[in-house]
Amino acid sequence: MRILKRWWWLLPLALILVLGGFVIWAGTAAAPMPEALAALQSDAQVEVETDHWLVFRPVVEDPAVGLVLYPGGRVDPRAYAPAARALAEEGYLVVIVPMPLNLAFFAPDRAAEVMAAFPEISHWAVGGHSLGGAMSARFAYQNPEAVQGLALWAAYPASTDDLSSHSLATASVYGTRDGLATEDKIAASRPLLPADTSWVAIEGGNHAQFGWYGPQSGDNPAAISREEQQQQIVAATLVLLSGLADQGP
Repeated sequence: MRILKRWWWLLPLALILVLGGFVIWAGTAAAPMPEALAALQSDAQVEVETDHWLVFRPVVEDPAVGLVLYPGGRVDPRAYAPAARALAEEGYLVVIVPMPLNLAFFAPDRAAEVMAAFPEISHWAVGGHSLGGAMSARFAYQNPEAVQGLALWAAYPASTDDLSSHSLATASVYGTRDGLATEDKIAASRPLLPADTSWVAIEGGNHAQFGWYGPQSGDNPAAISREEQQQQIVAATLVLLSGLADQGP
């Protein structure tokens, strides 16, 4: 007992060290590639704002459909700028939402803030990559009246977020060489999603090429270029968003 009393003060110190290590680990995000940084520049087609969120707004028309995009875990949100820009070029508002400590499970409801800030948008989709996709599914599960579409990029809902009975346009986009969100894991998520979910397999695609941030531990090498994979991701997401636009006001 005397020994325990003598060393009790080490327990809070150990806790501080563990928490500090976690904060450092989570705060070390995968950096965006030069292509991602270039996509953050406004031009005649897309206006980009970077003050609070990363907002991509088409210049030539007022969008009626918006997408709130959650980044993957420990990935700099700017890494998804090229895809967001490509979607905005087609007439959609896209907002990438940074997360506390780069982990979306700390703020799964952040899409509500975005929706409140853009009341002119009549139809909303949420989505994200990996952990970001799982947390966007949670938001859709908890806010069915606010969300009409769900775009999962190498992601799937948690078992507690069963969306199978929800009226929700859904696209699950995944790579066949993904070492993290594997094809088996994606297949296992089918009972959790609506029966009319669009399942889009990117042949040769992997996990890291859903963004522009370089290789990722645990992933497999892709058999296609990042540009080709990104084109397929954007195309599949455009199908989802165009379906919401067809619903009218």
